[in-house]
Amino acid sequence: MGLYPASEPRPPTPDPPTAMKRLLIVEDKESLALMLKETVEAEGLEGEVVSSGSDATRRLAEGRRYFAVLTDLRLPGADGIAVLKQARESDPDCPVIVMTAFATIDNAVEAMKLGAYDFVQKPIDVDHLLIVLRRCREHRELLHENLLLKEEFQRRYGLPAIVGESPRIVEVSQEIQRVAPTDSTVLVQGESGTGKELFARAIHQLSRRRDRPFVAINCAAIPSTLIENELFGHEKGSFTGATARQIGKFELADTGTIFLDEIGELGADVQSKILRVLQERRFERIGGNAPVDVDIRVICATNRDLGEDVRTGRFREDLFFRVNVFPVTIPPLRARKEDIDALTDFFVVRIARELGKQGLRISDSARALLRAYEWPGNIRELENCIERAGILCDRNTIEDRDLKLVPLRASADEALREALDLSGTLSEAGERALRSIERLKIADALRSSPNRNEAAALLGIAPRTLAAKMKELGMAGES
Repeated sequence: MGLYPASEPRPPTPDPPTAMKRLLIVEDKESLALMLKETVEAEGLEGEVVSSGSDATRRLAEGRRYFAVLTDLRLPGADGIAVLKQARESDPDCPVIVMTAFATIDNAVEAMKLGAYDFVQKPIDVDHLLIVLRRCREHRELLHENLLLKEEFQRRYGLPAIVGESPRIVEVSQEIQRVAPTDSTVLVQGESGTGKELFARAIHQLSRRRDRPFVAINCAAIPSTLIENELFGHEKGSFTGATARQIGKFELADTGTIFLDEIGELGADVQSKILRVLQERRFERIGGNAPVDVDIRVICATNRDLGEDVRTGRFREDLFFRVNVFPVTIPPLRARKEDIDALTDFFVVRIARELGKQGLRISDSARALLRAYEWPGNIRELENCIERAGILCDRNTIEDRDLKLVPLRASADEALREALDLSGTLSEAGERALRSIERLKIADALRSSPNRNEAAALLGIAPRTLAAKMKELGMAGES
């Protein structure tokens, strides 16, 4: 069962590749229009020039697609505001840049309020214009990738197919439905493999920002020396090798959602800068002085206990209060075992399609084995297990042997219970456990260094103490 009532929303149609290079230039002065066309074509783009607002609105209304529109405000036929409105109506994601002389700067500000992406003043600074156009392309390409991602999301999971009917997962589903329409910051908590990003994407898809960018960044996967640059970007020349301006993830997520996965892994310096973004919705690129304003929804995720990290000083308390506005805790799979059968069916169907194994099924005994396992790797481990079994199985039926699971060793507690003699009193069982650990540690040290003096040093004890311990444990003859 999916998280929400079944529906089949039609996937949005991505822009054709040529549209990602085509710029509509609306300018009635022939010399300036020619200069603009030559400038953008030198950048590998395609400039399409029209000399009147009415021609521009007609082409836009006919459905011709562009990665951006560059338009003067004062035009014959229809003004730049009319062009802007038609562009927004025909393709809400198409950035519109308005050109304006100093005398019409107020009109440019009005255009920005109506949804213009940016404005450039005349006489045109070519370098500045190219920077704006590059930002437009990056913004549009990101949206294009996001559309493809949403199609893949729908194809693989349904939209959004969070599988399960257990009381805990139903409770989480209800929480998500309540918070999604708001702009509140959400903290998704849960063990690795529980599907935190899937829930974050569900929140985004159910929000008013669903057609805007969803930008995910794994804070644990990027070295601490690079994470600030990834998040905030940099200006040209801000450090060695910075040959051009780079747009960071916060800026790319403007008007949409940014997902900060494993936020608990961030260092103190980056934590303070993220705090400012959450407070002010603005930041500076590395090497820059001009503030960059962003309109974003923030979703964070962690598998750490951030409250404990606050107490130990590892995580800023003020940032914790900012990200913990609406906490959502995803239960581990072992706490929702009644969902294992539904998840198993879901993965079997998907993997059968991917492997081309029509009619793939799983035996009842294999299902029982899956239900008995504790799943320390959670849903990700279950998915990988089914995929591996689907590859290994004969006659399109997944059997016990294909799963490669040993249920009796499913948890650390059960593994210890199997390995240790727990009979007798607590003192007696503890003494036997200590002797077992000492024997293993000494054996490991001797394997690392057969020289007993060096082995003693590895263990942090004197050679004489090592000799006595080995005699006590019946290891005197080992080396």
